[in-house]
Amino acid sequence: MPHTRDALLARLAALGIDAPTVDHPPLYTVADSQALRGEIAGAHSKNLFLKDRKDALFLVVALEDATIDLKRIHERIGASGKVSFGKPELLMEVLGVEPGSVTPFGAINDTGGRIQVVLDARLMQAATLNFHPLVNTATTTIARDGLVRFLEAVGHPPRILAVSQEAIEAGL
Repeated sequence: MPHTRDALLARLAALGIDAPTVDHPPLYTVADSQALRGEIAGAHSKNLFLKDRKDALFLVVALEDATIDLKRIHERIGASGKVSFGKPELLMEVLGVEPGSVTPFGAINDTGGRIQVVLDARLMQAATLNFHPLVNTATTTIARDGLVRFLEAVGHPPRILAVSQEAIEAGL
C-alpha cells in the first residue's frame, strides 16, 4: 500500500525537514498550477516519469517552464535508447501516485529502488521548491537541501544534471 500524504509529511517532520503544505483544488497540469502563483512562493516544477527500452525508470524533475528534449534526454540521463512516458499503472505501482500527482516525494513508495531521480541543474539553483505531497490537491514547499536529504533518506540519492535546454545552454 503506498504511503499517504500524512505519512509523507510525518516522515519529512521526523527528518527535521520543514515542509509547509497548502491545500487547493485538484491541479493536473503546469497550466492549472500557474493559477496559484503569488499564493505559494518558490519554484514550481514539472515531473516526467520516463522509461527506456530496457525498462529502466527515471523521474526527471525540472522547473515548470523548462524545455526538455524528449528525443535526446536519454543521452543526458544515461538511458538505454530513447525514453517514453511510463504508463499510469506503472506510475502507481512504482511511485504510488496517479497522473497529475507525479512528484519526487513519490520516491518514498519505491521500496524496490526501481526509479532513478534526476533533478535538473537549473531547478536546483532555486532555494525553495514546491511539489505535490503524493496528491494533486495540495502543494508542499521544501528547501532544495531538504529535498536532497529526503531523497537520500528514502534510498534515492538524486542525480543533479543539466537536462533542460536552459540548463544545458547555461553550462550548468
